[in-house]
Amino acid sequence: MAATEPEPPQSWKYCGEQIKLWRTRAGVSREELGKEAGYAYETVSSMEVGRRRPSKRLLTVADQMCRAGGFLVAADKFLTPEKFPLRSMEFMHNEAEAVVLHSYEALLIPGLLQTEAYTRSLIHEYFPPLDDETIDERVRARLHRQEKLTATPPTLFSFVVYEPALRSHVADRDILREQLHHLLRVRQLRNVSLQVLPADRGSTQALYGPVVLLENKHHEKFAYVEAQGSSFLHSDAGKVSALTETYGMIRMQALDVEESARFISELAEEL
Repeated sequence: MAATEPEPPQSWKYCGEQIKLWRTRAGVSREELGKEAGYAYETVSSMEVGRRRPSKRLLTVADQMCRAGGFLVAADKFLTPEKFPLRSMEFMHNEAEAVVLHSYEALLIPGLLQTEAYTRSLIHEYFPPLDDETIDERVRARLHRQEKLTATPPTLFSFVVYEPALRSHVADRDILREQLHHLLRVRQLRNVSLQVLPADRGSTQALYGPVVLLENKHHEKFAYVEAQGSSFLHSDAGKVSALTETYGMIRMQALDVEESARFISELAEEL
């Protein structure tokens, strides 16, 4: 079954409906509002039905044209971009509560280990495209997540990264080189273990995609997996156990931490 796109926030729909109501009451057409705000008819329509986040520009112009007395402009503070895609929010909450986190990534550098430039390159290429404000908010949110690496009390982290993730040119060479150097710095934290799984060692399990295992202070365990346009946070003990065994097998096939550091260092020198 094909994954469905998450529904836009209800705040977008409510605000869009308010714009439509004020506009209709004032006898202002969509064409007139769009022309004054500098938007195409379809853009205004998308904002009014909640498919797109109503922009501050549209709210300001609509407030003035419809004589709303500040009621429309006041909605802007409730429409700030979401820090995370809607389907990831539950995982982010559990990640924040984790005391142990194990992560395997096949194609990209794990989010907790990304540099700002690498993160921005990834999010900039998101499809459908995001507006600049949303990109900036998501970059800030990902960098904020990384504070957990050095927080007190410490969380225990182990990362296994498949070799193709280290070679994927999702950014230019300079950004990728700095990303690899950043991995070498982060691995020096006492609560962080970083291993590389070479492409010639991985079993077919390594090709099935990323997995993150989480345990909180109540010893509740979760497993998070992602695929194209979808994600799943598992709490079922049987499913979590099976994915834990998969992660363990992948980790056993990986280079040890010192071999991994040398591998990353040599790869950085090649760039």
